[in-house]
Amino acid sequence: VQLQASGGGLVQAGGSLRLSCADSKRTFSNNAVGWFRQAPGKEREFVASISWNGANTYYTDSVKGRFTISRDRAKNTVYLQMNNLSLEDTAVYYCAAGPRSVMQSSGYRYWGQGTLVTVSS
Repeated sequence: VQLQASGGGLVQAGGSLRLSCADSKRTFSNNAVGWFRQAPGKEREFVASISWNGANTYYTDSVKGRFTISRDRAKNTVYLQMNNLSLEDTAVYYCAAGPRSVMQSSGYRYWGQGTLVTVSS
C-alpha cells in the first residue's frame, strides 16, 4: 500500500474542498481508510473513517454534517468532501489505511504524506 493524499489548498471560510487518497499500488481495497488532521501546535486528531467495503463511516463530532467520506473501489480512491469549512479546519490532512475503521491513529499501518488545507476568513 502506498498512499497519496491530494486536493488541499486555500479556501475561504464557508467554502468546500474535496480531498483524495489514492493507493498507487492499488492494494488497499481490503483496508479501512481514515482521515486525520494536524493543526499547527496541536496533536494529530481523527477526522473520519470508512470501512473496507464502504458500508460503515465514522466522523468526529466537529465535522459531522459538514464532511463526507466515501470510497470508489474501482478507482482505488477514498474521498473526503469538506463543506462549510471554518478556520478551525485549517490543518495538514493525512489519510491512512489499516485493517479496521477505528479512531485511533495507532490502528492504521500505512500513511500518506499529507495535504495542507488552509481556511481563510
